[in-house]
Amino acid sequence: MSSIKCECGHVNPEGTDICQNCGRPLSKEEKEKRLADMRYDGAAIRSMTHKRSIVDKVWNFFSSVKIGVSIIIAILVAAAIGTFLPQVFYVPAANEAQAAQYYEEHYGTFGKIYNALGLSDLYGSWWFMALIGLLGISLVVVSLDRGIPLYKSLKNQRVARHPSFMKRQRLFGEGEVSDPDAAMAKAKQKLMESRYRIREEDGAILAEKGRWSRWGPYVNHVGLIIFLLGVMLRALPGFYVDESMWIREGETLAVKGAPGLFVENKGFSYEVYNKENTDEVFGEAIDRVGTVASKYQTDVALYEQPEDALPGSTEKEFVKDYSIVVNKPLKYEGYSIFQMDFKLDELKSMTFALQNKKDEKSKGELTINLANPEKEYDLGNGSKVQVLDYYPDFNGFEDGEPQSATPVPNNPAFLFKMFTPEKPEGETSFVAIRQTLEPLGENQYRMAFQSAETRNVSGLTIRKDKTLPIIALGGLIFLIGVAQGSYFNHRRFWIRKADDGRLLVAGHTNKNWVALKRELDKATEFAGLPAYHDQRDPEEEIEDHTEGESKA
Repeated sequence: MSSIKCECGHVNPEGTDICQNCGRPLSKEEKEKRLADMRYDGAAIRSMTHKRSIVDKVWNFFSSVKIGVSIIIAILVAAAIGTFLPQVFYVPAANEAQAAQYYEEHYGTFGKIYNALGLSDLYGSWWFMALIGLLGISLVVVSLDRGIPLYKSLKNQRVARHPSFMKRQRLFGEGEVSDPDAAMAKAKQKLMESRYRIREEDGAILAEKGRWSRWGPYVNHVGLIIFLLGVMLRALPGFYVDESMWIREGETLAVKGAPGLFVENKGFSYEVYNKENTDEVFGEAIDRVGTVASKYQTDVALYEQPEDALPGSTEKEFVKDYSIVVNKPLKYEGYSIFQMDFKLDELKSMTFALQNKKDEKSKGELTINLANPEKEYDLGNGSKVQVLDYYPDFNGFEDGEPQSATPVPNNPAFLFKMFTPEKPEGETSFVAIRQTLEPLGENQYRMAFQSAETRNVSGLTIRKDKTLPIIALGGLIFLIGVAQGSYFNHRRFWIRKADDGRLLVAGHTNKNWVALKRELDKATEFAGLPAYHDQRDPEEEIEDHTEGESKA
């Protein structure tokens, strides 16, 4: 890229609006402005000068504030649409196929499209993570594009500035004083009392304070980038787990999202408030809803697979026993297992008797494990029963075929084939609770319900979040940036002697001009500096609270 040489002899990069040495305006647009553009102290911005190569075009795309705002709007719109229907986490589906079927059955074509687009698992979808990544890239590029030139400009700023630079500041004054050196010395003393950092050079003074506040927007960006990084890390295995599982009493299951861990449900206990022995508040609740739970807990045993176990091995080592209650989770190696829900008296097994319909004499009994029914039960004496089909949650017929709403044994139904010495060819019967059908004609034998065994089921939630410290750090840094950019400001005064002996005074701040004027008034009155005036156009806004770099 070509460079621009100022009248003072300083060579500036192409795209510089104000000479970084003396402060003279360099570009045609800057020369036409009545007030100097102090957004980045006139430094060259890469995205505004490099536009030729593919790299430049990509850089300029992500450095655009409009693009960044558009990405934020897209994320907000997607998040809003994600609230139209329940997320898949709250859907009673065991796998992806069942979830797709659930959305289509309950919400029709809209639900089918909603699930297909990944809106049912919005925050885990690849395209939502891609939007988060694009926003992060935009923040990085914008920060580098604007932050580096501003940093160089402020770090290398000269004390003595050309009169044209000072005359183009919003606050400017010039005039003759009886003793310029004494006036400058007094002004220096007064500004130091106001905690300004003073630099002197060639009969000129630069008083500055609050420069660090200019980095508030960029601190915001750093905080947001760290926050978004934490959000994206949740998509990687091992960083974030939020799973749920149902475990029945007596079962031992692998802990979802925690490879190598197993949990055994050793028993579930449930207690309710007694109206006679509780306070008035719970008494009113009991009158209203019937029962109010006072405690429910799951007694579990935690097991871990040995590190040297072979793939597919069922070997487990006992870790510890624990009673999980609400707000007192089982914690182990970063995982927390919470008690979140329960189901009382779920059917565990059902016992039937094979009876002759005429005299109700039994040929024998069989007990069916509803979690894992066998295909055939031998009753002895030449009698046996085959389970042709099993419908755990029978919800009616569709086109003559029995249907099961869920795999949970809420309303079991069976298609039996019964073999006896009298009927060696077998008889077919469909048996459900309160319903028995004989699809192939009248049978001699029937399956008569005898008893049922129930058990309780615990709903557990497994959580692990390694990203929480990262997200919290990002949020803290963001808040620091907000305070830094909102409640503090960068103030500067330039004082210098002109060649004819007059004093020139100029002042600039990125916000809060009232406070800047107040401090300049004190210095002017104490040191006898020339009176200044505000060169702002009266039709402009009274105060510009948002400098250009805060929009980056």
